[in-house]
Parts: sequence; structure tokens; C-alpha cells
Amino acid sequence: MDNTTLVLPPRLTASARTMRDAAHERGLTTVQLSTFEAPPELRAEHIHAGPSFADVVAPELGVALLQAPEDWLARLPRAFTRRDVVLMPLREAQTLRRPAFVKSPNDKQIRAMVYTDGSRLPGADEMDAETPVLVSDVVEFAAEYRLYLLDGTVHTGSRYAEHGRLSLGPLSQDASAFGTELLSACGRTLPSAVVVDVGRTGGQWAVIEANAAWASGRYTADPQRALDVLLRSSAPAATMAPDDHPFFRHPTVTPPARAVD
Repeated sequence: MDNTTLVLPPRLTASARTMRDAAHERGLTTVQLSTFEAPPELRAEHIHAGPSFADVVAPELGVALLQAPEDWLARLPRAFTRRDVVLMPLREAQTLRRPAFVKSPNDKQIRAMVYTDGSRLPGADEMDAETPVLVSDVVEFAAEYRLYLLDGTVHTGSRYAEHGRLSLGPLSQDASAFGTELLSACGRTLPSAVVVDVGRTGGQWAVIEANAAWASGRYTADPQRALDVLLRSSAPAATMAPDDHPFFRHPTVTPPARAVD
């Protein structure tokens, strides 16, 4: 019986409940907290939750979180994005006078959607003008897939959308092959455990975005294999491989002080 503990947030999605059950099948302990604060006596090694919860709880528990660099998508060769993608401060994005798809790199501060122009983005009264955002050309994806990547391989995945609408299905061989091609060319720019979404646009494969595995929905990916990636993506810092240290997430909030044993 494994004494590893996976921490969950107060509200669980259907995907999170499946991951909880997968952890139980493996013999792991799960703890669902009722608030965004870990009890002083809690000892746990992994987290599956959104960024706002994880940014508070992970430092309290000494858990390191892996994610792609904020500018990862913007630095990818166009052969993998099939569109222009730029990382810029919110104040610059607000000056855009054309439609663009805008999102936050690694959280949900900015709602991910097509904005008709920059004036539709949150203003200075709502958000820091220096907040980084990813701005990309507007493209339509005929099909979208989520890839769970582990140690330079496509570990599992699933289809989650077609033509912008939810459409769950198995991972296609072509999507998996594109993921393998991406890893071969750019694998060193990613942590050892991460989620990357890919899709078909204009008859070609393209990277949509990268997501933290500890915060991602599973869709129809194999639960146990998705759990492999999740557990690697959120773990005690001392257990993380040195190559993963540059990919640690730095929380944007200061956690409350905990009593020292």
C-alpha cells in the first residue's frame, strides 16, 4: 500500500473525480480540502487542482509544480504553430485593433477567447497592465486533442473537440505522431511531465497550447496513465529531476505561515 497522498480542491469536476478514483485504485490516499488552506498537520506529496488553489496550497506542503515557460508557445517554430503567437503585456494587447485570440499563458486570469479588438480585454481597473498574455492569429481547428507527455513520449491522450465544440473521442494515431515529432524537435523546452493540446487547422497539425498536467482535465485519456503524468508534474521539490527545476511554477500569492514542528 502506497502512503502517497494526493490533495484535491473543495469542488471536483467529473474529470477530477475520475483521477481521484484512479489514485484509490493505485492505493494512494486522497484528501479533499474544504478551503483554500491546508491544515498544519497535513502531509502530502501531490496536488490536482486549478492554479488559484495550487498557488496557495503547494507552498504550504512543499510541493513543486511543473509547467511550460510562459513564452513557450510564442517561441515555437511556426512549423509547429501554423500561426503567429506573441507574448506581450496586457497594456500592449489592449492597443490591438484587430481580432485576436488572447489567453493567459499558465492560468485563467484572462479568459481564453477571440477578442474583436484590444478594447474588449480587462482594463487597468481590473488587472495589472504588465500581466503577460499570449496573443495569436485567429484560426479554426477541425479537431483538437489533448496529449499527456511524460519523459519525452506521448503517454496517453484523447480528442476533446471538433470545430470548436466538445467532442470526446480516442487519441488518433496522427495526433500522437505529431506529438512525437514535437517532442523530438522541442522536447527539451518542456518539463518531463506536461499536457500539450494539438489540432488540425488548414489540413495541417499545429500546437494549440501547453497546460500544466496537475491542473488539466482528462477528457477520455487513460486514467492511470494520466495519473502517471499528474503525479510527476506535482511532487516534492527534492524528488524532482534537476532538468525539471527551470520549469517550477512560482506562485503569485503568498501562503499563510505554517507552524514549524
